[in-house]
Amino acid sequence: MPQTASTEPDKHSMRSAQEQLSQTSWQQAMAEAYVQPADLLQDLGLDPLTTDAAATTFPMRVPRSYAARMARGDPQDPLLLQVLPGRAELLATPGFNADPVGDLNSIRVPGLLQKYAGRALIITTGACAVHCRYCFRRDFPYGEQLAGKKRLAALMETLREDTSITEVILSGGDPLSLTDDRLHDLLKGLDQLPQLQRIRIHTRTPIVLPERVNNSLIEVLQQVRKPLVTVLHCNHANEVDARVSRAISLLKPCSTSLLNQAVLLKGINDSALALVDLSEKLFTAGVLPYYLHQLDPVAGAAHFAVSDAKAREYLREAATRLPGYLVPRLVREQAGAAAKTPL
Repeated sequence: MPQTASTEPDKHSMRSAQEQLSQTSWQQAMAEAYVQPADLLQDLGLDPLTTDAAATTFPMRVPRSYAARMARGDPQDPLLLQVLPGRAELLATPGFNADPVGDLNSIRVPGLLQKYAGRALIITTGACAVHCRYCFRRDFPYGEQLAGKKRLAALMETLREDTSITEVILSGGDPLSLTDDRLHDLLKGLDQLPQLQRIRIHTRTPIVLPERVNNSLIEVLQQVRKPLVTVLHCNHANEVDARVSRAISLLKPCSTSLLNQAVLLKGINDSALALVDLSEKLFTAGVLPYYLHQLDPVAGAAHFAVSDAKAREYLREAATRLPGYLVPRLVREQAGAAAKTPL
């Protein structure tokens, strides 16, 4: 007697539908980000007339879930100041330029940079979930240098032939702005390079758009066989809310190490108390502080600069309040140097 068709939903189909919905959700969140300063300021209860022409030279992008963590009515909110265009960006400052860390002189093939022995960096995309106003690649020629599908084969061949490269860093833009399929293909190709000992992902997305860290992304990351180091970019304790903590908890089992690098920014985290709070909040969420960067001197960001003397003072004071493993290394990246410069 023939069996009747089951009325239960196909589990594979259900999972595929859930993954598609999950991916659509974060992409929709990116599409709905604030791109007009006036809209963001109005929703924060601030004067929209303070908007500026700087948004035309470097467009604004702020996820709504990130803006929700900002204090209404506070023009000095440390999250707002990181993303709001301002007049200071239009001022030319000696020593601040479009290529502050020597990216262009480090290009081996389009999409592949190498500055340090044994390590190479892939420009995976020009897209980011948020446009930080101090971004050192705000003027980078992404159109000429992306490791897109057409260039990926040549890039992989370069890596395959150079057995001295034992670690590859995925950067951009932000590699988690890639779709799961593209990220999977890239990681799979790297996973097959025998000389690679580690793969590193540098990302700010879990901090500013925690919706991106979903089940389908975790499945992609879990397929990587080589040690996977995830380096987050979080600058202020207020950036870490319950959704961010959940995203970090999902990333933790996929990561051999889960680290953070911050940038010291005037008016945002330039105090010992702010640095202590950041380290404590990160550790509670399961992340170890790694680097505290002095600002890269990119044109348009001079107003964020903190002197080396002040930076050392803040970190020395923070070190008196923190265990040693929660004190980040204060460093500067200098064009042409063989490594980060400790300060």
